[in-house]
Amino acid sequence: MSLFISLFMSFLMGSLGAFCVSRLGFKFGLCDRPTERSSHLVPTPKGGGIGIAGAFLFLSLSLNIPIFLWGPAILLSFLSLVGDKCEISPLIRLVFQFAAALIVLVSFFLSSAQAFLHQLATTFFNIPTLLVFAFLAVFVVGTANFYNFMDGINGIAGITGVVAFGLLGGYAYFIGADRHFVQLSWGIACACAGFLPWNIPKAKVFMGDVGSILLGFVFATLLVVISKDVHDFFVGMSFLFLFYADELFTMYERIKDGEKLTKPHRRHLYQILANEAGIPHWKISLGYGFCQLFCGIVIWIMRESSLVGILSLLFLFFILFGLVNNKVKCLFLTR
Repeated sequence: MSLFISLFMSFLMGSLGAFCVSRLGFKFGLCDRPTERSSHLVPTPKGGGIGIAGAFLFLSLSLNIPIFLWGPAILLSFLSLVGDKCEISPLIRLVFQFAAALIVLVSFFLSSAQAFLHQLATTFFNIPTLLVFAFLAVFVVGTANFYNFMDGINGIAGITGVVAFGLLGGYAYFIGADRHFVQLSWGIACACAGFLPWNIPKAKVFMGDVGSILLGFVFATLLVVISKDVHDFFVGMSFLFLFYADELFTMYERIKDGEKLTKPHRRHLYQILANEAGIPHWKISLGYGFCQLFCGIVIWIMRESSLVGILSLLFLFFILFGLVNNKVKCLFLTR
């Protein structure tokens, strides 16, 4: 299948899924009703990311992606769709997410990637390979949930999906990864673009867990699959840098204040900007998208430098985000 056709079909499926759920979501019980923790004011259909999941499945089958890479992701997306309709406990979610991550990682490393796993282990003080494997499982599950937690205002998950998967596909092409993974990444970016008109500037439908969990899970697993060395892994992580930074800072603040991490909240930077600062959602989402694009390109340019250089720049970006985060929250939460 040609690149153009796969990208067009992905865009169409992302848009069609959002359209159908916007019209039929209430009928099937897919409704997000606002609470005091919400950043929206009216009940809105959710689960519009089902079109993105459909595009991912279509691409995986048409590109002959190994089933161990797409099967667990689709099953996890289906579980998340059930979660969009009725409450599923965090423990059950985590069990299924770790099971899905382990299936992908074990299958992948048994097939062809022992060298990358060994390099990760030897790069950082020769730590046991098993611990590196555990780190990667946590990384995959953490990314899936971080993406879900960051999907709280109109456009932010869709725009970040376009940027992150667009960069990931471009980088995969640049380092000579399998062209099918390049096409898969760009196809997911197009599916996110197809979803966006239904979610921004005014949301007719929300992506829901079916889309956000899938995007985070697939981003993390694709990053592991295309990485040839540690440089590639950390460069690829930078393509989702703002989501990692916002969530990590927010988790630290909540732990410090003694909050339960499973309790709903409105403490992310993007939530403060939307709710307390009153900035329109689409402006915040575009701002996150442009900043993400900038961070990703700068780290990409640094690829040929030392690992210390890449990590130092990532740390600098992390500190800069922390300073902005602290300034904004001091300004709007202490009035």
